[in-house]
Amino acid sequence: MIKHSILGNKVHVYKRDNSRYWQCSTYLQGKNRRTSTKEESLQHAKQFAEDWYMELRGKSRAGLLKDEKTFKHFAELFLREYEVITEGQRSPKWVEGHAIRLRVHLNPFFGDLPISDVTAGKVQEYRVHRMTPLPDRNPSESKSNRPATGKPPARKTIHNEIVTLRQVLKTAIRHGNLSSLPELSPPYKTQGKVVHRPWFSPTEYKQLYQATRAYTKSAPPAYRWNAEQVHDFVLFMANTGLRPDEAKNLQHRDIEIVEDEGTGDTILVIEVRGKRGIGYCKSTPGAVRPYERLANRPKPVKKKEECGVSVLPCATDLVFPGSHLKMFNGILNRAELKFDREGNARTSYSLRHTYICLRLMEGADIYQIAKNCRTSVEMIEKHYAAHIKTTLDASAINVRKARPEKTDKAATSF
Repeated sequence: MIKHSILGNKVHVYKRDNSRYWQCSTYLQGKNRRTSTKEESLQHAKQFAEDWYMELRGKSRAGLLKDEKTFKHFAELFLREYEVITEGQRSPKWVEGHAIRLRVHLNPFFGDLPISDVTAGKVQEYRVHRMTPLPDRNPSESKSNRPATGKPPARKTIHNEIVTLRQVLKTAIRHGNLSSLPELSPPYKTQGKVVHRPWFSPTEYKQLYQATRAYTKSAPPAYRWNAEQVHDFVLFMANTGLRPDEAKNLQHRDIEIVEDEGTGDTILVIEVRGKRGIGYCKSTPGAVRPYERLANRPKPVKKKEECGVSVLPCATDLVFPGSHLKMFNGILNRAELKFDREGNARTSYSLRHTYICLRLMEGADIYQIAKNCRTSVEMIEKHYAAHIKTTLDASAINVRKARPEKTDKAATSF
């Protein structure tokens, strides 16, 4: 690092090995202060450093130089508080996501700023910085610890980063260092287009389970057990509406086959453990037979000496051990069902969306669907009911005003 001193050794001008700009620093009011000169010339950098130092001296004498805490300070404070205050009610991965977003993106951009300088304009500057394609950005000016990929982040990624930013600013408000939150909503695009979530229409769903059934017969012996699991997974999920993470945590002791009093059908009553805590779900009759196959399917043999030994799942075993996503995606691609007509990729979550849409098409009560799926009526109306034609009542829409009957003037005249 190259370093020069000016103004009687009160100001230092230096340049790091990995930067083309000169930096300047000084010690004033018991604190080291530094900034970038944004100059490549040493002479211009020294002139900037002199003006910067004189400005700091003037603010110090006028009592305007405040030692305000930085964004990075409150980011560290937020991370220390968040996990303890939420008391384990948040997923460890979500807590870790806050730390990653702060370390990789937010701290490099906002970290050295005084907390009051994080304004609505600065947040908008951050959005533009993140959305600018890397080929159009100067690599030496990158304010991110993430390797360059050339692809701008998705809208949801930016949204999650702003959520983390808001939590840090709220931490500063609680500790009395910030009076109010700046405007964080994105300008110019206040209302986004509501896009329905990818699902399988009745015809596509039939095509899917026929494809999984055919694969159970054509799969090599080494993959036969996995193929059968995938087939029953598709039928089970589309008839229960569970989230993939809820199905992953599901054990055989959480499922009970019962005779429903209201309908007289045989259904499953499932004790669900997932993102909403513990809840209950009642399946359609179509989930019973797939579950019976899952419960009576011997576990795969891992050791050679256990060949020929049939071991059925016990009550504490997972209903869906392991992950079959690669096989599931392979079947989707071969059946040409991976993407819907809008180009949205279908995943195992699409089976939950299919369950909700099929129930709506059958005329089920939207409130009961929301309770059974552990979600809200608002979410269903926003993401599912908007594109289901059977939710529209033509008799209520095509109403005609009754016309008054015509009277015969000749008959009523005297």
